[in-house]
Amino acid sequence: MTTSRAVAFTHKLRFQDLPAEVVEQAKLCLIDLIAAAAAGTETAMSRIIRKHAAEVFGGGKAGVRMILDGRKTSWPGAALAGGITIDAFDSHDGHVLTKGHAGVAILPTILALAEGEEKISGREFLTSLVLGYEIAIRAGIATHRTCKDYHTSGSWNALGAAACVARWLKLSPALTREALGIAEYHGPRSQMMRCIDFPTMVKDGSGWGAMAGVSAALLARDGFTGAPSLVSEADDVADLWADLGTRWRIMEMYFKPYPVCRWAQPPITASLGLLAQHRVKGADIAHIEVSTFHNAVRLAARAPKTTEEAQYSLPFPVAAAIVHGKVTAREVDGAGLRDPRVLKLAREMTLTEDLALTAEFPARRIARVKLTTKDGRVLASEPTEALGDPERPLGADGIVAKYRMTTEPVLGRARTKKILAEAMQMDGAKADARAFVDLALAPVKAQKAAKAPRRTASGRTLAIAADD
Repeated sequence: MTTSRAVAFTHKLRFQDLPAEVVEQAKLCLIDLIAAAAAGTETAMSRIIRKHAAEVFGGGKAGVRMILDGRKTSWPGAALAGGITIDAFDSHDGHVLTKGHAGVAILPTILALAEGEEKISGREFLTSLVLGYEIAIRAGIATHRTCKDYHTSGSWNALGAAACVARWLKLSPALTREALGIAEYHGPRSQMMRCIDFPTMVKDGSGWGAMAGVSAALLARDGFTGAPSLVSEADDVADLWADLGTRWRIMEMYFKPYPVCRWAQPPITASLGLLAQHRVKGADIAHIEVSTFHNAVRLAARAPKTTEEAQYSLPFPVAAAIVHGKVTAREVDGAGLRDPRVLKLAREMTLTEDLALTAEFPARRIARVKLTTKDGRVLASEPTEALGDPERPLGADGIVAKYRMTTEPVLGRARTKKILAEAMQMDGAKADARAFVDLALAPVKAQKAAKAPRRTASGRTLAIAADD
C-alpha cells in the first residue's frame, strides 16, 4: 500500500495552485452541469427522486435545498437528488478513460455544503469543484484498471464527493482516509452494461455515488471506519495519483453537443457532416448503415418508449439527426419519441461492429456512416469521432451556446443569464458564490403556467406542476 496522496491533496489544494486554464475549465463544467440539471428537472426520473428525497431523507429546519427545487432534505438526500437530476438528461461532461462522469456527483455535493453558509468564497467553490474532479477521475481510471466488470460512475465519483465533504468539514487526514475508504466500499458497484442493454432510470449510478460519498465523510467524522481505499492507495494504481497537482485531469473532460450517450455521438456527427457536405436533406435518405465499436452497437433500442431508452440508443438519435438536422432534448423525449419518420429509419438501420474500432475503445470512440439516398447514391463518411473532446473542442462559445439553448426553455432567459454571469465571475478576488448557489437551488418558477402553457426543453407543451 502507498501513502494516500489523495488525502494530502484534499486539504492542501489552494486556489492559487490552479492554473488559469483549469479555473476557466471549471467554470465551463459548472454551467454545463447546471444546463443538464435544468433539462433533467422536466423528466419523470428527476421528479420521482426529488419527491423521494424530500419525503424520506428528512432534513427539517436544518436541511438544505435540492438543486432547482427549493424543498429541503439532508446533505446526502440533496446529493442523491441532484446527481440523479443531472444524470436524468445525458448531456453533462465526461472523461474518456473513466467511461463516465465526475461532475454529476460533485456539483450537488458542493451545493449542499454551501447552502448553510452566509458567505461563500467563489474561489473556494471552484477549488472544491476541481478537487472533486481530480479525485473522482483518478478513482475511475483506477477502478477500470483493477476491476473486471464495467462499473457505473457512482462506483468511483463517490470518492470525489467524499473528498469535497472532508475538505469542507476540515476532517483530519486520518478521518479523510476513512471517508475515502467508506466511499469506495459503499459506492454502487453497479454494472453499466446492464443499463445499456435494459435502459431504465437507474442509469449511471451517479446519484447514489454522490449520496454514498457525502454519507461516507459524515460517518467518518463520527468514528465509522472504512480505510483503505484500494483505488487510491494500492501499489498497482500509485502512478495514477503521483501527478496530483501537476497533471490536471479536469482538462481532459469532453462536452457533449447532443443529450444522448457519448457512444452514439460519433455517428450523429458523421451523419450531419454528410448531409452538409453533399447538400442533401433528411427526406432524401432511404437507409443508414453504421459501423462502430462493440459497446456502441449495444445501444440497440430502435423504437424507444421512454427518454431513458432514447438516450441509451444509437439508431434512434442518429435517425433523429437525419430527419431533423439536430438532436436536442425535444428529439429524445415526449412527442419526439413517436415521430414516424425517425422510427422508420431507426428500425431499418444497419449496425455493424468493426473490430478495429473496438480495439481503439475507450481511448477513442469512432464510427463510420453510409447514407443511401432514395435515388441510389451512397454517401460514406471518414472514420469520425465525436465533437467536444479536448482534441475537437466545442470551445467556450460552443459550451455557453449549449448552456443557453438548454437552460432558457426551463428557467427563462433572465435567470439563465444571471446564473451564467455569477458562474463566470466566481474566480474574482472578492467574489462570493452565494448568489450562484441561491440561483442554482431555487425552484423552477411556475408563474408562466398560470397564464399560458409553454414549450419545455423536451418539446412538450404543458403547465409546470407545483412541485417542480
